[in-house]
Amino acid sequence: MNTASLAELRRALRNVPSGDLAELCIRLARYKKENKELLSYLLFEVDDEPEYIKGVIAEIDQHFRELTRTTPYMTKKGIRKALTFTNQKIRYSGQKRTEVELLIYFCKKFKKEISFRNNLTLKNIYLRQIQKIKKTLATLHEDLQFDFGDEVKKLE
Repeated sequence: MNTASLAELRRALRNVPSGDLAELCIRLARYKKENKELLSYLLFEVDDEPEYIKGVIAEIDQHFRELTRTTPYMTKKGIRKALTFTNQKIRYSGQKRTEVELLIYFCKKFKKEISFRNNLTLKNIYLRQIQKIKKTLATLHEDLQFDFGDEVKKLE
């Protein structure tokens, strides 16, 4: 079975009646948790981005609370899990400002909670996130670049 391209799917969905479209969405959400989370975001949280960011920050805090007093291996695994969660929530939003805010918060929390100076793997994870923030920051409006630029400098 060949998978249709995104353009083909878009054209096909334009021809589907709205009642059937709702059924397709429900059926899609039934099979994968990520689809259900994305649909929940699009239906309930897209209008209130600051509240969405607060909720994601609370969950990031929860991930970091689970990391206390664990082995170095479990710390690395927990950091990757928290980062995967953060990136997933960034993907749902699709807004560059939200991406920068969440990654800055993640890095602040990382720097505050985890001692990574002697651990090359954790240090590389941290540095990659800083690079990602800088790259995304370059695409934002000049005022936002200035506002977030100070926070990025503190992280370095």
